[in-house]
Amino acid sequence: MEAMDHKSARNEVPGRAAQMSRRRLMGIAGGGAAAAVLAGVPGYEQAWGTAALAGTGRLAGQVFAAGAGPSLAAVAPVQAFVTRPDLRPPAVTVTNYVTSPSSPPYVFLSVRNYLAAAQSQGGLMILDRLGRLVWFMPLAAAPFNFSAQSYQGRPVLTWWQGSLLYDYGTGTDEIADNTYATRHTVKAGDGLAADLHDFVLTSRGTALITAYQLVTANLSSAGGSAKGTVAAGHAQEIDIATGKLLFDWDSLGPIAYSESYLPAPTSGVYDYFHINSVDETPDGNLLISARNTWAVYKVDRANGKLLWRMNGKQSDWKMAPGTSFYWQHDARSIGPRSISVFDDGYVTTDKPSQGLLLQLNTKAQQVTLSHAYRHSAGFIAGSQGNVQVLPNGHIFVGWGNQNYFSEFAANGELVLDGQLPVGCHSYRAFCQEWSGQPTSPPDVVALANPPGGAVVYASWNGATAVARWTVLAGSLPSKLSQVGSQARTGFETSIAVDSDGPYFSIVAENAAGKAIGRSGPVKLASPFSL
Repeated sequence: MEAMDHKSARNEVPGRAAQMSRRRLMGIAGGGAAAAVLAGVPGYEQAWGTAALAGTGRLAGQVFAAGAGPSLAAVAPVQAFVTRPDLRPPAVTVTNYVTSPSSPPYVFLSVRNYLAAAQSQGGLMILDRLGRLVWFMPLAAAPFNFSAQSYQGRPVLTWWQGSLLYDYGTGTDEIADNTYATRHTVKAGDGLAADLHDFVLTSRGTALITAYQLVTANLSSAGGSAKGTVAAGHAQEIDIATGKLLFDWDSLGPIAYSESYLPAPTSGVYDYFHINSVDETPDGNLLISARNTWAVYKVDRANGKLLWRMNGKQSDWKMAPGTSFYWQHDARSIGPRSISVFDDGYVTTDKPSQGLLLQLNTKAQQVTLSHAYRHSAGFIAGSQGNVQVLPNGHIFVGWGNQNYFSEFAANGELVLDGQLPVGCHSYRAFCQEWSGQPTSPPDVVALANPPGGAVVYASWNGATAVARWTVLAGSLPSKLSQVGSQARTGFETSIAVDSDGPYFSIVAENAAGKAIGRSGPVKLASPFSL
């Protein structure tokens, strides 16, 4: 390993020269195409978001000519609700190509807008399989890695939020219960900040997280400055209850600069490793993915020793045809002899992104391909993305900075396809079980209906058990009786009733007809007063 000075320069904002490798790729691939590929990459969206929209880059299947593009409203549609005007999530289109299974029932997205003029909000989003909103929480901080996990035997929601620096993050990992109340905030140890790339809860009551550390180093052996700055990748294990740092693996010890496919810059930060996932293996050790070395590493959890490298320049495994990956993301252990990898692909060869299921033959030390899952559009995700093996054997793929998520049958048949608007994407996408029980009451608005009576709007952000709404009305807030009922049709249900109230309330019922929530009374309003 190259000698280096571990004087910390943590959390500094790197200079423009740190972006050199991406610019080289863009120069190779061509400005317009590269803009489409790289749009939304942390550290690059500010430069390429609106430019790609107004320029010649292709985004989500639409081509825009400079100065002649459609309005942003048409490009990035926004959902709006009478009962929750404070929520402006992007509209999501979901297509079910075959009769889709109903379980897992929900899709989890951490939505970001990389177009500065976008009207929709970024935040945490849960959808049903029809693309209808179930829960949305806007976040001013950048949201990443939103999913459902288990902590102490109970289902929880987890995500990262914070600020972006170049292509990593400084922030915190959050854990919320089924009422959507935050219960734990997980921070990195040893003076570092929790990074956006991964947040995995374990059965030990701990969290596996990533962190970045900037240190001064001699980069001359890699073609850089003798007094350069390098980004070290850390995989940490944190005790959730106490915040104690239990384990800290540093890439600068075992992984040399020469293993990187990223050229060293003459100035700025050298992100030679770029850790982007950490996972448990069945034997209790750790599986770590590093984008810029094109490699996955198995690390001894007890002592941090490197057990093997897969892919990259120094692979300990023979890679059979179809198993090599490039700039990969999200390596997961799915059994004692199988892993999944999201292969982002390679711009210069137009290799499309794909979800890979790989088999590990430990006797022959060979990796073979079980299946590669590709989208029919053949696009390349410039960053991010994930592969999830569902309980029924289906494969769920989040396409990173491409604004898609997809579900495949085990044989590769496309079962479901979801699409966010141009200008939005989700870091990872998950299909999972969830039962949300918000403590706040349902929201209701009653508007006078010009033909007579009223139209009552009902919603309950995050409530997953609502099957039907019953409308109550009366002359006084304390004297309300049923005047109508209707099945839930989405996040917000509108119900026309033959009543002038003037007071209205709504009752949420589950599939068994049991009341599970009730709003307070509201007074009838004019539709022109909103």
